[in-house]
Amino acid sequence: MNINVNKSKETILVTGGTGFIGSHTVVLLIENGYNVCILDNLSNSKIQVLDRIRTITNLDKNDERLKFYKGDILDKIILNKIFKENKIFGVIHFAGLKAVGESCIIPLKYYDNNISGTVNLLEVMKENNVKNIIFSSSATVYGEQSVQPIKEDAKLNEPTNPYGKTKLFIEYILKDLYSSDNTWNIVLLRYFNPIGAHKSGLIGEDPNGIPNNLMPYVTQVAIGKRSHLNVFGNDYDTPDGTGVRDYIHVCDLARGHVYALGRLFGNHGLDIYNLGTGHGYSVLDIVKTFSKVNNINIPYEITSRRSGDIATCYADPSKAYQEMGFKCELTLEDMCRDSWNYQKKNPNGIE
Repeated sequence: MNINVNKSKETILVTGGTGFIGSHTVVLLIENGYNVCILDNLSNSKIQVLDRIRTITNLDKNDERLKFYKGDILDKIILNKIFKENKIFGVIHFAGLKAVGESCIIPLKYYDNNISGTVNLLEVMKENNVKNIIFSSSATVYGEQSVQPIKEDAKLNEPTNPYGKTKLFIEYILKDLYSSDNTWNIVLLRYFNPIGAHKSGLIGEDPNGIPNNLMPYVTQVAIGKRSHLNVFGNDYDTPDGTGVRDYIHVCDLARGHVYALGRLFGNHGLDIYNLGTGHGYSVLDIVKTFSKVNNINIPYEITSRRSGDIATCYADPSKAYQEMGFKCELTLEDMCRDSWNYQKKNPNGIE
């Protein structure tokens, strides 16, 4: 999929590049002419993802267009090594702990990893005079909103969980950094709920243990690994009582990052964009669509609400289209079909 944005043989550092969103973004970067360095500590991903990225993009193991460094954003030594060994144009920053529920249990670990790690990264970037960054933010920074869909200029309410707070604090850090030095080019991408997988079935969401997110739980029920889906609450103020979210295909989301790279050429300053479809779907909408598209029954049970969840959250994505020309192309049916294709081909995840 070739994207008409400013590009050449620039090298992009992708932190968390073997993760769910990161791996799909790396594929599109390579397909669009970029060289990629991945930094990942493999805490939420597997090294085999690299071979699968190479298979999709037709790279052999010695191809310099894709380099991998095993390491952590908390480690300045590995960060400096990457910048010294490569001419990095910009950074797409995915690395971070990401489970809403877990963040409520171990908040200090989330604050240390996500915030301290990002400050480390920014300090090393500054030392090496690399001032282009796309940050993987989240719709959680909006907190509870009375008006839907949500625009980028909505008042940021306190997120309901520590994970969301780390995203919000990092946004503040990046805004303060830009205020102090306007030679930085910064794009904050607030994305909603990524699901789906690459059409090849080679990469997709591969959670450790019990999934924290809806779709991998659904697919594990479908393949027989779990007996049923737990639906957390059916008493929200929504059409069917279950939580409503804006689900975006991970390949659309990855494409949004490649579009956003176009904002880093020249001096655009600091930009903020929602990445979502603009449509809200409930948990039961997902279950019913998945069952219909794939002809598989998904048994579920209603349980109590989950700490940190809100009733409704979906995007107004118009700014991304107006300023970057980006809009989602894949449907909820595509998301359900591709998720199941990945699960079928990888019944026990990537091994």
